[in-house]
Amino acid sequence: MTLTVTVLGTGIMGAAMARNLARAGHTVRAWNRTRAKAEPLAAEGVLVAGTPAEAVQGADVVLTVLYDGPAALDAMREAAPALRPGTLWAQCTTAGTEALGDLAAFAREHGLVFFDAPVLGTRQPAEAGQLLVLAAGPAEHRATVTPVFDAIGSRTVWTGEDSAAGSASRLKLVANSWVVAATTATGETLALAKALGVDPQDFFDAIAGGPLDMGYLRAKARLILDDALTPAQFAVATAVKDARLVVRAGEEHGVRLDVAAASAERLERAAAQGHADEDMAAAYFASFGEAGAPSA
Repeated sequence: MTLTVTVLGTGIMGAAMARNLARAGHTVRAWNRTRAKAEPLAAEGVLVAGTPAEAVQGADVVLTVLYDGPAALDAMREAAPALRPGTLWAQCTTAGTEALGDLAAFAREHGLVFFDAPVLGTRQPAEAGQLLVLAAGPAEHRATVTPVFDAIGSRTVWTGEDSAAGSASRLKLVANSWVVAATTATGETLALAKALGVDPQDFFDAIAGGPLDMGYLRAKARLILDDALTPAQFAVATAVKDARLVVRAGEEHGVRLDVAAASAERLERAAAQGHADEDMAAAYFASFGEAGAPSA
């Protein structure tokens, strides 16, 4: 099935998703508030639009891949004059649970078929079309949206039919709590190794092949050790937002998440030290002084 798909938001994730949709044979329109970030997509056959309304004209499916829920809602409000009733809208950002009610209400008001569909992954899997799509939405419309999810992801996990209930976004927060904790632990482990004069490779050799070994640990550690934090797989600034969403979700449900709260503070400190646009592994630098550089 060939569709006309609009991607609103062409950052790290959205740009990769637009490319993979075009490569899958769909007609793709894209918009980004900073147009220069979207312009390179034109070489991939993507029509770059000047406004959200222009971008959604004739769309079968609209994807919002923006910073947070309010940003997605703002873009859809700008698109509203050109939205057709019955258009499928998949919100793919990590919006948390707070914003979902407003997004679902907008969809109802404009007769849109709403899918809560945050994605799990970073730059590399996004570019390879290997994201994990966590989705909730009405079963009778899944056949239409499935080719879109198949183009951007390796697998779709359906969590329910009521997108407004936020089951997909809640699962994304649980997954992100693990991602944030693992990233924080990686940085602190390498910082402690440096402080104690331990060769990180000795640590990796010690845990190799055992239950403590983990591919994510090695991948994030390698970014730090090789000074390969740019371009970011997932930026510190965005990780701060996601960590804060995790903490708030815990608070709203009476759960204290000390690791998530401390991780958010570390990420914020790294951002303040000048690492906001680097990979989230740069939270490592929050272990060292105000300048964010390892101490001698």
